[in-house]
Amino acid sequence: MASHESLGFGGLLVLLLHMALSISPASGIGVNWGTQSTHPLPPSTIVRMLKDIGFQKVKLFDADATTLKALGKSGIQVMVGIPNDLLPTLANSVQAAQDWVAQNVSSHVSSNAVDIRYVAVGNEPFLGAYNGSYIGLTLPALENVQSALIKAGLAGQVKVTVPLNADVYQSSTNLPSDGDFRSDIRQPMLQIVKFLNDNGAPFTVNIYPFISLHNDANFPIDFAFFDGSSSAINDGDRVYENVFDANHDTLVWALQKNGYGNLSIIVGEIGWPTDGDKNANPKYAQQFNQGFMSRVIAGKGTPMRSGPVDAYLFSLIDEDAKSIQPGNFERHWGLFYFDGQPKYPLRLGTTSSNGLVPATDVRYMAKKWCVMSPSANLDDPQVGPSVSYACSHADCTSLGFSIMIQSLPAAQGTASSLRLNVLVLRREYSAFQILNLQSGSQVLCQIGTG
Repeated sequence: MASHESLGFGGLLVLLLHMALSISPASGIGVNWGTQSTHPLPPSTIVRMLKDIGFQKVKLFDADATTLKALGKSGIQVMVGIPNDLLPTLANSVQAAQDWVAQNVSSHVSSNAVDIRYVAVGNEPFLGAYNGSYIGLTLPALENVQSALIKAGLAGQVKVTVPLNADVYQSSTNLPSDGDFRSDIRQPMLQIVKFLNDNGAPFTVNIYPFISLHNDANFPIDFAFFDGSSSAINDGDRVYENVFDANHDTLVWALQKNGYGNLSIIVGEIGWPTDGDKNANPKYAQQFNQGFMSRVIAGKGTPMRSGPVDAYLFSLIDEDAKSIQPGNFERHWGLFYFDGQPKYPLRLGTTSSNGLVPATDVRYMAKKWCVMSPSANLDDPQVGPSVSYACSHADCTSLGFSIMIQSLPAAQGTASSLRLNVLVLRREYSAFQILNLQSGSQVLCQIGTG
């Protein structure tokens, strides 16, 4: 092996360029596109939104054929996803992996000209909620999908990765420099990291400062954002003024300590919800996302990684059919409401207007819904069961810590749950019989898309 002294200026320049590329993969602004909605916008409408806004990359949670067809020839780079429930099949069968790649990657690259760059094998498979079910399956699934990409002749263009939650690493002192992978999953994590490194694939991590604030009543709120400094952490000669930098660099230290300091990192999900929690509102969401995007636009990295952060905002649009097991906020991460209207100003630096561009040509359902009759009694024993029934068929998360309905009187809040139920079931108000209902409207009511 030649020494650095023998490389000369040109050789050294090539080496430095290679090192830079190994740390910073594709640049550009990315966003997550989830589809768990009762009234989804057509994929063609979403793709037009993405292009109008200037998003260069999109991350999916599956490989839906209609979605991928809409992304064909769009110029948008795509990360397709493999759901966790497919990991057992793909881990135990090379043929199954080859079939999946043929159907969900090769066909779209060749026939639809979809610019697929990554396959996300699973999504946060090491979450504690899964009780270790996927720990032994993730690496074999990665290996088989990689083998299938090689056989398909796509391994040079399409890389595998696995989006992981940020608690796969930790620091015993809360200093990033003491970061390492969690002891209970250390060996499988090191095997995955080695595999990613050997195949030129990135480490993908989901980082949520909001969750840090949500889970800890004593968490300093200004440390969750990018414009505070009162809770700064000094780690040697590095100063951390926000939890994102500290979290990210805890991962960098974990990789570096185990011999993978140059492995590229993608932030697969980062964002802030607008409803469903006392700290979830448009003001905080705008403050956080603008703070993060201003850093991306400026090409600012973290104390341990000076280059621009490669990241996907979470998420593009609200998903009212998502599980609320983590919290009511799960349905409110979107930059846009379910109908493609922006929630707040956000400068991405990608358009002449420097703002979010709403969806166009959205078709709305008829403006008919149910409200509680003024003559109805809130003490009526049917109220509770009726609201429970309505909320079992609709999204009532805004009836808790709410931005949209928190100021409404109790009767109107009850009516809102009934109205939402009608929208989801697509029933005409005249045929809907719960309590003593009448047709009506409120300024705050939103009508579903049809």
